[in-house]
Amino acid sequence: MNDERLFIDDQVAIPLSELSFRYARSSGPGGQHVQRTESKVELLFDLAGTPSLNEEQRRLAMSRLGGRIDQQGVLHLVSQAGRSQLENRADVIQRFQRLLAAALRPVKARRATRPSAAARRQRLEGKRRRSQAKQRRGRVTAEE
Repeated sequence: MNDERLFIDDQVAIPLSELSFRYARSSGPGGQHVQRTESKVELLFDLAGTPSLNEEQRRLAMSRLGGRIDQQGVLHLVSQAGRSQLENRADVIQRFQRLLAAALRPVKARRATRPSAAARRQRLEGKRRRSQAKQRRGRVTAEE
């Protein structure tokens, strides 16, 4: 049994056995090579059914990665930038690590702050200047 793990952050490690890959012919230029080799790699990860994430982590990842997840809860990532299958496989695994780490990162709570006195003065001064500029744009009378 392959027990190699892919470390996402200091709390989450995904066994490589939970990742599955599909290979296909890559699109784009390349002549004979691209027509004969299956260098495009699609990574599939069952986000809904993985035992490596707890319920909170799963919910967070599912909500943040919604556009990349199918109806069954499987995350799909594709790489076809490289010329070889090995290169594309390494690229898609690295992207998976970064993506999942970003999805699991907790959102920093915003602390409400008040603008400083100088910032308030500056804002009001700017409003005054804009108001005066608009007043000067009034209609032109015959005597002007």
